[in-house]
Amino acid sequence: MHVPISFEERPAVAFGFTPYLMFPGTARAAMTYYADIFGGELDLLTYGEGMGEEGETKDRIMHSSLYLERGAHLMGADLFPGQPTNGLGTTALSASDDDQEENARLASWWEKFAPDSEVIVPLDTAPWEPDSKYGHLRDRFGAEWMFMVGPTE
Repeated sequence: MHVPISFEERPAVAFGFTPYLMFPGTARAAMTYYADIFGGELDLLTYGEGMGEEGETKDRIMHSSLYLERGAHLMGADLFPGQPTNGLGTTALSASDDDQEENARLASWWEKFAPDSEVIVPLDTAPWEPDSKYGHLRDRFGAEWMFMVGPTE
C-alpha cells in the first residue's frame, strides 16, 4: 500500500543515483559535450585500455565518468558492437532546494543545451509550481533531459 507523504516528511537522501548512458559509438563526443555544458572533470577509458581490445572496438569508450560539484556524477559508455540497448532514457535535473545559485546554474545548462537540441517542452512556467520553470529536451545524441528550475532571483 502506497501512503503519500509531504516533502517536509521525506527523509534526507543519504545516497545518490548516477545516470549511466549507453551510446552507439558516440560516447566520447557525447561525454565531452556534457563536460562542456556542465563543467567538471571527465575521465575516459577505452576498450583498448581497459580490456586490451584491438580492431574496431579499441578506441570505443568502455567507461567514462563526469564528476561534477556537490557529488553529482554522470557516467557513460559505448555499446559493444551487437550489444542490444533499450534507448538512452531520460535524465531529470532539478535543484534540491530554493537556492537561487543552484537554480541559475540549471537555467544556464538549459541555455547551453537548447541551441543544439530538439526542445520537446520549452523551459517555461511549471503549471504545478508557478514560481518554477519546467522544460524537456532531446540532445543531439538522443538523450532526453528534463529540467525543473526554481526561482533564480
